[in-house]
Amino acid sequence: MDAIRSLALQDLQGLEDEPRQKILIELRKRHHPVPLSNDRRGTVEGVNAVTPASIQSHYRRLFHPAGAILTVAGNVEWEPLRDQVGRLFGDWRGEPVPEVTAGPSRPGFDHISKDTTQTQIGIAYPSVPIGHADYYAALGAVNVLSGGMSSRLFTHVREERGLCYSIWATYQTFKDRASVIAYAGTTAERAQETLDVTLRELKRLREGIEDDELERVRAGLKSSLIMAEESTSARAGSLASDWYYLGRVRSTEEIQKAIDGMTPRTILDHVDRYPAKSFCIVTLGPRSLVINEG
Repeated sequence: MDAIRSLALQDLQGLEDEPRQKILIELRKRHHPVPLSNDRRGTVEGVNAVTPASIQSHYRRLFHPAGAILTVAGNVEWEPLRDQVGRLFGDWRGEPVPEVTAGPSRPGFDHISKDTTQTQIGIAYPSVPIGHADYYAALGAVNVLSGGMSSRLFTHVREERGLCYSIWATYQTFKDRASVIAYAGTTAERAQETLDVTLRELKRLREGIEDDELERVRAGLKSSLIMAEESTSARAGSLASDWYYLGRVRSTEEIQKAIDGMTPRTILDHVDRYPAKSFCIVTLGPRSLVINEG
């Protein structure tokens, strides 16, 4: 038990040496409501309070088949496998786990003071979850912003202006909500301008999308789809994800059709309906920054 506790505490303490990881954890804590904001590492107090009895109690309460999903990909015969799973685990019982209910995501600004020459910037704002009619348009919008070295954030914030050494945005979904998460790592001297220009690029998406940007996005999404199909572990993971989020499995043809159906207009319509706003912004560095919403 002492060895497990020591490893968990080392993981928590190691965050101080990983500023990018720390800022994203702190951003999630402030943007999402409890329990979605919880860090998987726990807290120092929580780790120190763990006992063999509390672990056993947790296992008895939550480790059971209610709500479990089994997916298999590869060269297998499904019916014999299904029957064998039934024989091995058919008498495994447990009470259903209550659905998690959480409040809305939260906007706001916070600064974490740290004596360093660098500043870490984390930005989050609401999007639409998987299963929403705008889901693929939301993916398209995020990939225009951050989908390689030709993306807007990389080009306009890093390459043209030289403001930061790292910048990206990504899409993150839960069952009932989703967010766009953006990150920039820069020097303390250029931090304010980096934040200003990044927010401007997030909002400027509403002004138009070029055909070549859309083609790049389509190519990137299709490449990811093809690579996932070639890996049995990735395919099994996507099957489980679909079943968890949607209650069904999407075919490759369905996904490809949705990607081909994206146009500059469908993405812009989505951005008009769900613009970049209600920002949650967290910075880590020697000086607090000013949020210029305009």
